[in-house]
Amino acid sequence: MRLHTLHLQAFGPFANTHTVDFDALSSDGLFLLHGDTGAGKSTLFAAICVALYGEPPVDRNLKLRSDHAAPSLLTEVTLEATLAGKRLRIRRIPAQMKPKVRSDGETTQKAETYLSEWSLDSSGHGRWEALSRSHREAADEIKDLLGMSRQQFCQVVLLPQNEFTKFLRASASDRKDLLGKLFHTHRFGSIETWLAARKNNLTKQRDEARNDVLRLTERIQQEAGTGLEPEQGAPLASDPATLTAPAHAWATALHTKAALHEKDATTAATLAQKELGAFRDRELAVRDLAANQEAHRAARQQLTTLEEQAEQQADLARQRQRALQGQKVAPLLNAATAAATQHSQAQEDEHQARTLLNPQHATLGPTDLTTTSQRLHADIGALRALLPDEATLQHYRTDLQKTQDERQELAQDLLDADTWLNDAPQRRQALKTRLETARTADETSRQHTATLALLTDRLDAAKRRDSYTSKITKLEQDLLTAQIATKNAAQEHIGIRRRRTDGMAAELALQLTDGEPCAVCGSPTHPDPAAPHPDQPTAADEQAAETRHTRAQETQQALQDKLRELAEQAATARGEAGGDTPLSDLTAEHTTLQQHLAEALEAAADTGPATEELGSLDQQQTRTEGDRTETATRLAAVDTSYDRLSTQAQDLENKLAAARADAPTLTHRINQLTQTADRLTTAADRAHTTARASTDHQAAAQQAEEAARAAGFDTLDAAALALLTDDALNTLEEEINQWREQCAAAATRLQDPALTAAAALPPANLDEATAQLDAATTHHTQAATQAAHATDRTRALSTLLTQITTHIQHLNPLEHAYRTVDHLHGLINGTSPSNKLRMQLESYVLAARLEEVVAAANTRLVRMSENRYTLIHSDDRASHGARSGLGLKITDAWSGKDRDTDTLSGGESFFASLSLALGLADVVTAESGGQALDTLFIDEGFGTLDEDTLHNVLDVLDSLRAHDRTVGVISHVPELRRRITHRLHVRKANTGSTLAVITEAAE
Repeated sequence: MRLHTLHLQAFGPFANTHTVDFDALSSDGLFLLHGDTGAGKSTLFAAICVALYGEPPVDRNLKLRSDHAAPSLLTEVTLEATLAGKRLRIRRIPAQMKPKVRSDGETTQKAETYLSEWSLDSSGHGRWEALSRSHREAADEIKDLLGMSRQQFCQVVLLPQNEFTKFLRASASDRKDLLGKLFHTHRFGSIETWLAARKNNLTKQRDEARNDVLRLTERIQQEAGTGLEPEQGAPLASDPATLTAPAHAWATALHTKAALHEKDATTAATLAQKELGAFRDRELAVRDLAANQEAHRAARQQLTTLEEQAEQQADLARQRQRALQGQKVAPLLNAATAAATQHSQAQEDEHQARTLLNPQHATLGPTDLTTTSQRLHADIGALRALLPDEATLQHYRTDLQKTQDERQELAQDLLDADTWLNDAPQRRQALKTRLETARTADETSRQHTATLALLTDRLDAAKRRDSYTSKITKLEQDLLTAQIATKNAAQEHIGIRRRRTDGMAAELALQLTDGEPCAVCGSPTHPDPAAPHPDQPTAADEQAAETRHTRAQETQQALQDKLRELAEQAATARGEAGGDTPLSDLTAEHTTLQQHLAEALEAAADTGPATEELGSLDQQQTRTEGDRTETATRLAAVDTSYDRLSTQAQDLENKLAAARADAPTLTHRINQLTQTADRLTTAADRAHTTARASTDHQAAAQQAEEAARAAGFDTLDAAALALLTDDALNTLEEEINQWREQCAAAATRLQDPALTAAAALPPANLDEATAQLDAATTHHTQAATQAAHATDRTRALSTLLTQITTHIQHLNPLEHAYRTVDHLHGLINGTSPSNKLRMQLESYVLAARLEEVVAAANTRLVRMSENRYTLIHSDDRASHGARSGLGLKITDAWSGKDRDTDTLSGGESFFASLSLALGLADVVTAESGGQALDTLFIDEGFGTLDEDTLHNVLDVLDSLRAHDRTVGVISHVPELRRRITHRLHVRKANTGSTLAVITEAAE
């Protein structure tokens, strides 16, 4: 990488536009950046970093925007450099605030990036070609060409002396952090992290597998119980070695013993089954004998009981015979009963029908009732002929009501029209008055509007006037304070200058050096130099006092300018406000005028409605007069029609009243006569029915009496009592037949040989046989239960043996994998006894890099120290268990012993650190792809060197220049100004820093 030009604009302490021509500045291979502290020397390197990576160095919180720059001048940086053979121009505009173009205030300027490449066309003419405006694309392109990150670039291109002194004296862990970032060895740390995660994961899996085996062990112990005890003990959680092969042998032994127990229990259950069968057969034989003996006794007892019921059964047979005789005369008895019932019902119906007749008809005979009914039906026909007249009368009444309603409506309309016409002149006069009032208010509102606009301008001006007056009062107080501060600063400056002038001889004496000529007299000897007073001010004290005085004057002048500007603005506002009228009076007048304007506008708004209502009133009067004439004509015609309809309705009403008699309508009268005729007809029919039912009843009673006597019954009642229903007769026959069958069955059962033989034997002892069977059953149940339990235990242990075998097979490789990973992790992490140096893998890799850095550093350190010092890399084991591998020591050739780096003096530490920084830059460059770094910057540290060492260091820097590398030195040391002819002087001022290129050698 070679730098060509750097263009700054409103960047950091640089307020204006500045350009650094590195081609001219580094033509001699070595140039110096010097200037006051805080002037911005390191800012130039920060600008290079921003141009390349878009951000300042990682260790600086730099504010990119200059506080001294003009608001319209954007902050930007442009760098031209050759990277990997390509000449690029990189322009960066960081995000910042900028003034708005068309209004007051600020807006956001987004970050912009412009990447261009210098190329030659076919005719040999060069021009810049745009490559990208994307932040990401530009960053990727630059990083690919440089081959290093921003942190690496800042570490190897700018060599900060203080940082490398820290690196020289740092602990192994701190040195590891820096080297790891520079050489990207985090992947080796990732291996350690991965192994730790793998170890944790395997630990979790192994513990889970162990827990699974332990849980199965507990289940096996539960299933085995206390009856099975293997020769060896059960696996223990406290001894993980017992969870694999020993656990499997223990479970296998338990399963084998359980199988033997199962075989013995099964044999015992089989013997108990045979014994139970024998006792069950004996109990069954005893039970059969007892049942036969009980059956013979029950049959004998039943036959005796049935023989005692013989007389009762004879009575049931006689009852059955009389019921059969009664069934022969039952139809005639039923007919006589039905005839009597019909006769009684007919008499009841006739009585009910006659109770509904009119009193004059209640005693008539059947024939007279029929005649009267026929006469009433004739009268009903005549009344039906008059029904249309009744409907006509109803129409007359409806038309009369409609005509009357129309008469009343027309009369009301006529009255309303007269009333409206009488009130119209008064309404017309009121509308004319409203219209005149609205027109007057409209003219008033125009006058108020113009006055209000002028008053609003005066009110705004009065507000500005009062605001300016308040600011002027405060600013006058600030100005008074600033004038006092300026006076005090001036007095302080004059006093310090006077004291310094009085002691100037002492100050010059401090600059004298033995053997060097005096700047005043030229003598190389200084026998009696003046001594400074204890409170003697220095040039820096005088410069600081002068700066404070200048700043106080600037503050006072700025306040005076602001006060003058505010006074002019207040005078302008006072003129626009019309003098010093109080703001409250103007506000009150403005509010009152607004209210008057609102009232006038509200009144003026009535012009349109009043005009419309007046026109509407004229139209309404014309329509009302026409409607009144038409209404009067219609009312006269309706009165004539009403009189005619009233006469016709009265005549028809008189005719129908005679036909209705006492009924409200003809329909009611017809219904009355129809009901009377129907009742007469019903009574006549029921009288004829009663006569016929009486004749039928007498004939049926006579036939039934003759049949009862023929069947052997004295009376009809005796025959009725003998009758039974079919269900009762069937029940009686079933009872008789059942008694006969039971007698035959009991006699037959007593003749059964088996029962006869059983009755001849002694009584059976069923309780003894049952007790023996129960005992045998209990013994069999116990034996079967023990056999089933033994079988279940054997099966469960077999299943658990399979499961624990599977889990042990799963645990074995996990145990092996864990031991392997644990060993590797301890070895790589440095905690394993096999790693005698306790060195981590990343430290081991970095130790190789550090050896390369030390070798490269020693090529410069030997020259700088005149062959006295040599850096060595130490991988000795650290004390107190600390990590090893990244130690640094320095060999002193004068004593022949190794020393700690923190025993070096300030100057020795500087050139040792510089050698280490240059060596690290070489190794990092090679590590990042071998891109040549043609430009390096060395920041401070030269002030700690004596003259001879300084010459040695500059000789080493000259050797870098000999390899076509440009070195920029950032320092305050005056000697460097005499040795380095090309210089860039950075000057600071209260308006921002500036740059000046100096190419002549210092005097």
